[in-house]
Amino acid sequence: MADQVMTIREMCDAFQVTPRTLRFYESKELLFPHRVGQKRLFTKRDRARLKLILRGKRFGFSLEEIRQLLDLYDAGDQQQTQITAAYDVAERRLADMERQRDELTTAIDDLKEQMAWGRKMIASFNTTRRKAG
Repeated sequence: MADQVMTIREMCDAFQVTPRTLRFYESKELLFPHRVGQKRLFTKRDRARLKLILRGKRFGFSLEEIRQLLDLYDAGDQQQTQITAAYDVAERRLADMERQRDELTTAIDDLKEQMAWGRKMIASFNTTRRKAG
């Protein structure tokens, strides 16, 4: 099946995406399936592109960044331009993710402190009620 074309249903099953997702990526000129009547047929190249699209989305790349990186595949320099550009985008994305992680860690720590305070207050309310009762 590796050299054969795949239908939209086969692509959905293989990559766990919806037909709507594939049509969306096609409308954004990220995928270019062949059309036979109403059928979309996806080639090995489409499968490779979809794999990269899904990986890029998982890493938080924008669709425009992904499109630009995919377009660099045909630069004719053994993917040097594409890989270099992907590395630059990944480096920026990693810095953003690490900043977000640090902010989230701070927020989690703050919330835990507030919850500890709340737990003490609730315990003191319960102690006060028992003494009054």
